[in-house]
Amino acid sequence: MVKIEAIAVDVDGTITDNKRRVCHSSLDALRKAEANGIPVIIATGNISHFAYAVATLVGTTGGLVCENGGVIYQDGYNNNEVIVLGDISKAQKAYDFLYEKYGDEIPFKIVEDADARVSEITFYKNMDSQPLKELLKDFDIRVYDSGFALHLTDPDVDKGKGLAALADLLGYNIENIMCIGDSENDLEFLSAGGFKVAVANASDELKEIADYVCQNKYGDGVKEAIDKFVFNQE
Repeated sequence: MVKIEAIAVDVDGTITDNKRRVCHSSLDALRKAEANGIPVIIATGNISHFAYAVATLVGTTGGLVCENGGVIYQDGYNNNEVIVLGDISKAQKAYDFLYEKYGDEIPFKIVEDADARVSEITFYKNMDSQPLKELLKDFDIRVYDSGFALHLTDPDVDKGKGLAALADLLGYNIENIMCIGDSENDLEFLSAGGFKVAVANASDELKEIADYVCQNKYGDGVKEAIDKFVFNQE
């Protein structure tokens, strides 16, 4: 069993329920880990502003992986500015193609926080991701379906590479990080860490690579994993 020295956790569908409401069980577990010297990293497809707010409200100190690995951040580093790893111009080219094809009738609606995104373009999830993936198969982008949004992301970055970059920046041993997630954009993220956990509501693909699949969904699964593997509580 890996000695867990840090925890990296996804947000939507992992510490929240399927309506994006934070689970009290996950809050308690993450705060308990922090209180015992285990820093918690927030790893999300969302923007840095959102991730920073989550970290502040939950009380985590391990840093941020945002925009599916396109952005990393930690207080006190890089003059307190985000470090951008992803090239948003790749997503812009794909979006320009979609707009040329559909004009004002484009069926993919950009999320309201689009102006704050610096490495990717993101749509509301108002349809299945497969048609979008097919439309953009010839572009140098990756389409991620987080279960809550559709992301056009630079294929040279992902949440796993973002976690590795953050670990290198902060001096974490990535082999001692427990990663917890639920959706397809967490595949590389879990693979990068030393111990991989999928909550019970996770996608089948994530469960297949996990070292441990929780019996409980959402935040209850996060608490289950932290209690079991950090605090050795059955």
